[in-house]
Amino acid sequence: MLTGLLRVLSKLPLAWLHRAGSLLGWLAYRASPSYAKRLRTNLRGSGVCRDEAHFPQLLRNCVLEAGRATAELPAVWFRSQQESAGWVRKVSGWEIIEKAQSQGRGIIILTPHIGCFEVIPQYFSLRFPVTALYRPPHFAALDTAMRAGRMRPQMRLATTDVSGVRQLLKALKKGEAVGMLPDQVPGAGDGEWADFFGRPAYTMTLASRLAQRSRAPIVLTYALRLPQGAGFELCFENMPPPDKAETAARHLNRALEEIVRRCPEQYMWSYNRYKTPAGVEPPRAK
Repeated sequence: MLTGLLRVLSKLPLAWLHRAGSLLGWLAYRASPSYAKRLRTNLRGSGVCRDEAHFPQLLRNCVLEAGRATAELPAVWFRSQQESAGWVRKVSGWEIIEKAQSQGRGIIILTPHIGCFEVIPQYFSLRFPVTALYRPPHFAALDTAMRAGRMRPQMRLATTDVSGVRQLLKALKKGEAVGMLPDQVPGAGDGEWADFFGRPAYTMTLASRLAQRSRAPIVLTYALRLPQGAGFELCFENMPPPDKAETAARHLNRALEEIVRRCPEQYMWSYNRYKTPAGVEPPRAK
């Protein structure tokens, strides 16, 4: 039933969905005190606000963008792939992908929770095969809808377990791309504590381990929402060079921070980035 409803909503223009999403964002913010508190706490603690007077304006924009991120999903998932990918109006850094592809070792694509991260595999898999790391949601109907919307001819899903990691390695050995959300909290044993906007966050180590084993380059990518439902701007970037004293996890978080600071209103601050996963020791107090 949910999948059918999303297919109906997908026929609406993207601009209409974004307008409805603005309302949806406020409804979610008002309806869930825990959601609203986490969004405010993470945003305020990040230090991205210029000053205290800037905070209410940025908070408002974050609430609106969060609603738009949800409302655009039916169109991104259930329009034809050509239509979904066609909403990418501008691309920068594609030469990075072409250079990485020419090396024949595969590509590790890291996409943080910013903008419309769901449109990236739609665009990318029209050009190269990609296997995306995927954590099934607890709600079965949502899982069915997600899989139906994400499965494309050159796109495969790999679950967040041992078999999924093998699937990622297999794709890299074939010179294909793999993708993952690097700011998604991993399970016990799959991460380490590293600062993210000044607070310890349990951070995935999978990307750096895959890069070491395969020698595949890591590429950062994100798709920012354009005004008035005009589509998306897709950006590809190389990882910045690491500092000598930082761990791989801190290097990753620092690279993500640089991206988020450019467009903080489109980052998913409501995500529980700082939780302690089951079976993981809490971070040591500084």
